[in-house]
Amino acid sequence: MTPRKRILFVDDESDVRDGIQRLLRPFHHEWELKFVGGAREALEFLGTSRVDVLVTDMGMPVMSGAELLSVVAEQHPDLVRVALAPPAEQPLVMQCATLAHQYIPRPCGADVLRDAINRALDLDQAIRRERITRLVARMDNMPSLPDLYLELVEKLQDPMCCVDDVGQVIARDISMTARILKLVNSAHFGLRRRVSSPHEAVNYVGVDIVKALVLSIGAFAQFERMKLGGVVLDALWNHSLLTAGCSKMIAIAEGASSREVDEAFVAGMLHDVGKLALAANFAGTYARVVARAAKAPERHLHVEIAEFGADHAEIGGQLLALWGLPSTVVDAVSWHHNPMGCPEHSFGPLACVHAANVWAHESNAVKWLKLAEEYYERIDLGHRLADWRRECMGGDSSKKATA
Repeated sequence: MTPRKRILFVDDESDVRDGIQRLLRPFHHEWELKFVGGAREALEFLGTSRVDVLVTDMGMPVMSGAELLSVVAEQHPDLVRVALAPPAEQPLVMQCATLAHQYIPRPCGADVLRDAINRALDLDQAIRRERITRLVARMDNMPSLPDLYLELVEKLQDPMCCVDDVGQVIARDISMTARILKLVNSAHFGLRRRVSSPHEAVNYVGVDIVKALVLSIGAFAQFERMKLGGVVLDALWNHSLLTAGCSKMIAIAEGASSREVDEAFVAGMLHDVGKLALAANFAGTYARVVARAAKAPERHLHVEIAEFGADHAEIGGQLLALWGLPSTVVDAVSWHHNPMGCPEHSFGPLACVHAANVWAHESNAVKWLKLAEEYYERIDLGHRLADWRRECMGGDSSKKATA
């Protein structure tokens, strides 16, 4: 009989440990769970016992989660390392980008924890994760979640939060307010009246779309003053916005839930963020990648892998995993060029983003990208492709997706 996987949870707060234990009680037949109250105790346990996954809080006294991850990475390099922390501590997770394989925002549900741990235990993903971690270790400029986005996430956890509260948070950032209003008033959103305040923007396009815009604008803004080898920031932004609009339209056409629609939009906005990370950290090398790929565009990903050991989709997915975004969004970014490679075959943000990305490029006369029709046949949606394409290519798809 195959032994159960052993998961070690480390948190100095007994009520947090008790809460996680209650959450995961239904999964005791799948895993052997061990809970300890501090980093020292965790290291002692690791010295005498087999562990498959370490899940640690970041803000512990005496020895912090970051210090624990550093020691574990050196002494137990094969151990999968997961950071579990509230959104306010996510910037600390980014400082440990080479030490933590994944970040899970707290509080979270049992399904989120189970999914994250199961992914951590997947062998194929472990091989990919190790390749990507080695590349991330060479990066000096890893974008972090924008402070304003973190503030919004925290505010929205308050059950008393309303549209006015969200608008007030955004209004305190003059630059972000100006960018959001410019975008919401553009043809991409096709509103029938001009929006003049963050409150109106939230009211007309929705809290989750505004939150996605704050995340995307903030992420792209971190690269504005960097030398980006071979990447034109404005062109990438416009392509991402068009892909997001098409992704959202496809999700709506399939009757997806509001959460799935918003995740499709977010994934579309951020599907190429890995290009920015590579271009910012390896400007000269990435410029050569772009130059080589210009002669054979269909080999762009192969050239990236030859140079870096990973492609921009994998890097983008790892970045979003460290940001704690939902696994469906991470998958959509990680596999947006190769959906058949994703372990999960079902309709979701990936199905939306893959098609949207191909058609958004096609609208700019990029013909080399091919739609993975076998993937849509696998998820029983091959018959819908013509309708989706007609909607995306037949007019202003962003307008259709957001009206």
